[in-house]
Amino acid sequence: MHDRDGSVAALYPDLVQLADTDVLRESIRVTGAALMGRHSYDMANGDLTGYEYQTPIFVVTHHSPTTPIKGENDHLKVHFVTDGVESAVRQAKAAAGDKDVTIVGGADVAQQLLKLRLADELHIGIMPVIFGAGLRFFEHLEAEKIEIEFIKTFLNPPRVDLIYRVIK
Repeated sequence: MHDRDGSVAALYPDLVQLADTDVLRESIRVTGAALMGRHSYDMANGDLTGYEYQTPIFVVTHHSPTTPIKGENDHLKVHFVTDGVESAVRQAKAAAGDKDVTIVGGADVAQQLLKLRLADELHIGIMPVIFGAGLRFFEHLEAEKIEIEFIKTFLNPPRVDLIYRVIK
């Protein structure tokens, strides 16, 4: 997910180019609410001005920040959820209505959702870079066997995105 210094720059070297990919356009189209881990939120320094997901965002955290949030509007509103990922999912689903809830950042949140069998789909974006250290997406799933079923691929060189259904 990120390198040993916490940077995702190698995975997303050109955010303007990423915004023009089929996978991101499709994700934005079907997303009614988003989940995010606190680390991912902190990477934005509390500034979501121009953020591509103009939906309610539910940040899973132990403590809500006290600094003001920039970029909130009628569509994008940040909610800090301090009572766990299951509560965040319930709140995000209620806000999303008939649309999807998308994880927009946070390997830890994604791992919790997979362990609790709360994830319906798994989107894996592959870039031509290998990190020797850093946060690994599947690191805390050692004892878990999670079956997935291929749905589709998005190819936007050099990026490849694989979409799988999580079998429950």
